[in-house]
Amino acid sequence: MHALNVGVIVVYLVVVAWIGLRLSGRQRSAGEYFVGAGRMPWWTVCFSVVATETSVLTVISIPGGAYTDQGFGNVELAFGYIIGRTVVAIALIPLYKRGGFVSAYEYLRQRFGPYLQGVAAVTFVLTRLLAEGVRLFASAIPIELLLGEFGISLGYDVIIVALTLLTVVYTYLGGIKAVIWTDALQMGLYLLGALIAIGVLTGHVGVAGWSDALRHGKFRVFDTDFGLAHILTSSFALPTAVIGGALFTMASHGSDQLIVQRILATRSIRDSQRAMIASGVFVAVQFAAFSLVGALLWAYNGGRSPAARGQSSADRG
Repeated sequence: MHALNVGVIVVYLVVVAWIGLRLSGRQRSAGEYFVGAGRMPWWTVCFSVVATETSVLTVISIPGGAYTDQGFGNVELAFGYIIGRTVVAIALIPLYKRGGFVSAYEYLRQRFGPYLQGVAAVTFVLTRLLAEGVRLFASAIPIELLLGEFGISLGYDVIIVALTLLTVVYTYLGGIKAVIWTDALQMGLYLLGALIAIGVLTGHVGVAGWSDALRHGKFRVFDTDFGLAHILTSSFALPTAVIGGALFTMASHGSDQLIVQRILATRSIRDSQRAMIASGVFVAVQFAAFSLVGALLWAYNGGRSPAARGQSSADRG
């Protein structure tokens, strides 16, 4: 099984490099390099958006939350995402597409002037550097553990540098097209992994494990405690999750260059709107898959808490 794990990683890295080389030299303008000249299929853009907002932190934390007491609360949150993305699709995407922009901040310049454009762009770069730094470090942890199984000892710094160099190479060579296609590949890979995990765990726990998880509230989607104190303090209280999720995704997917750039790579306004709204639906699906993994892990471990299993948190082990 360890050899299979390494094989999947090696094949993935080779395919990513091949995509970058395959698309290298085909960008003849800034518009083609940054938004693919607006010719990307909407479904690949949709998958790219989902993969972009999904990191190793998502893959680890959502099953951990379902294992403890969150149930399918993240799916509830995703309903807010769908609402927020629908608003963005209707209100903002036509403005970006009709203006022929390659950046979300071009519209800010046109509407509010260069000063606000500069502030927004610098803020994006700084916050993105911090966020990606955390994600890179989190990605290095399982890779370091996996390599350790084969007696290969590499520090986190070496792994992070290697991942960064690979990403820079295929991005530089292939532009946004390479980024979108590799993102779509990533989404397919981790969703397939989640489905395989669900199948393997089901084989271990059987119908009884599913029934036990259901009886203990592991499949609960909506938190219907409408007490004021609960709404103000819980991230998964129904009003908090839906309204907060909608507002959050309106901000991130309506102005974040990382997302908007991908949306602008579609062929038309309608395709952009499809990609945006469908990304929210797929996020809900993947949250459900990751949560199901956590619920079945709970059943597999006999409902023992992380502390009872000698773990500091549900995200470990």
